[in-house]
Amino acid sequence: MFDNLPGKGNPLNLDDDSTIPEDLRLTFKVLQNAHCLPVEMELRKEIFNLRQLLNAAIEPESRRELRRQLNLLILDFNAGRNRPPMLELPQI
Repeated sequence: MFDNLPGKGNPLNLDDDSTIPEDLRLTFKVLQNAHCLPVEMELRKEIFNLRQLLNAAIEPESRRELRRQLNLLILDFNAGRNRPPMLELPQI
């Protein structure tokens, strides 16, 4: 399906900042070097980690608390941006 794209087999240039406005490039570089993620990505990371903990939890009380925390994060994630309903994360 994607076999005939230009650059096939070549590594991606992840340091290309040509799409970032020139006055914001330094700011983006500082944040990138500090390993800061956008808010949406931080929330996705937290949701992923909570799902992993929930899958590993055995005690019903722990599972209930993790599920509650996870649902709050998912609610916060879905409310944070205007996106089509099909792209929202489902609650558990």
